[in-house]
Amino acid sequence: MRDKRFFQLSQGEWALVGVTMIWGTTFLIIRNALDVTGPLFFVGLRFGSAALALLAISLPILRGLTLHELFAGFLIGLSLLGGYALQSYGLVTISASKSAFITAFYVPAVPVLQWLFMRHRPSAMAWLGVGCALVGLILLAGPDGVSLGFGAGEMLTLLGAVACALEILFIGYFAGSVNVRRVTVVQVTVTSILSFSLMPIVGEPVPGFSWLLVCSACGLGVATALIQLVMNWAQKTISPTRATLIYAGEPVWAAIFGRMAGERLPLLSLVGGALVVAGVLISSARPRRGKKEKAAS
Repeated sequence: MRDKRFFQLSQGEWALVGVTMIWGTTFLIIRNALDVTGPLFFVGLRFGSAALALLAISLPILRGLTLHELFAGFLIGLSLLGGYALQSYGLVTISASKSAFITAFYVPAVPVLQWLFMRHRPSAMAWLGVGCALVGLILLAGPDGVSLGFGAGEMLTLLGAVACALEILFIGYFAGSVNVRRVTVVQVTVTSILSFSLMPIVGEPVPGFSWLLVCSACGLGVATALIQLVMNWAQKTISPTRATLIYAGEPVWAAIFGRMAGERLPLLSLVGGALVVAGVLISSARPRRGKKEKAAS
C-alpha cells in the first residue's frame, strides 16, 4: 500500500479550503448588509436565493427525491439555521470577539460528537490539530473575547456553536447515502423557509427596499449554493473532524481580507491564524502504520 506523505491534501480537502476562503470574503459583505436588515430576513433571502440558483440546475433530478434525502436535508437545514440565527442574536448582547471565542468551541465539539454518535475515534494527530486550531481561534478572538460572563448572549452563542458542530456531523453522516444536489436543494430551502417563518415569532420586521440588501443577499446566495454543494460532496470522503479543522480557517481568511480592506491585524491574531493553519497541517500528518491500523482522521 502506498504511504501518503506528510501534509498532503486530497482533492476534496483542497475544495474545502476554497470554500473556507469564500466564507472569509463574505464577512465584510454580511456585516454591511446587517446595517439595513435583521438577521433572519437576511438569512432567509440569502438561502432563498441559493435555493433558486440550485433549482435552476437541479429540476430534472429532483424527481428522484426520497424520504431519506428529505429527512437529511431537513436536519442539515435546521442546524444551519440554528448556527446562523443563534449566533446573530447572541451578538445583540455580546461583542464580536466574545462571539468568535465561544463559536470556536465547535472545533473540539465535532470530534467528540463524531466519537459518541458515529463510533469513529479521531486519531492522535487529529486531536493535536484540533487543540492547536482551538488555541489559534482563541488568540484570534483576542483578550476581550475570553473575558466572559454567563448571560443570555453567551448561552445563545454556545448553542449556535453546537448547531454548527451538528451541521458538519449531519453532512458527514448522510453524505455517502444521498444525492448531493437533491439534499443541498432541500437544506437551503428549509433554512430559508424556517428563517422567514421565525420573523413574526421573534418580532423582526421586514426591512425597506435596499439595493445593498438585494445585491448582497443574491450574490451570497449564489456563493452559498456553491459552498453547500462542495461541502456535501467533499464530506463523502473526508471525516467531520478533518473537515472541521479546514473550516476553522474561515476567521483567518476573514482577518486577511479585513486587513486588505484597511482593518488592523494585531500580532496575537497573526499568531492565532498561524496556529489554525498549523492545526490543519498537523492533522494531515500521517506517520507510517502497521497493516492492521486504519486511518482514523
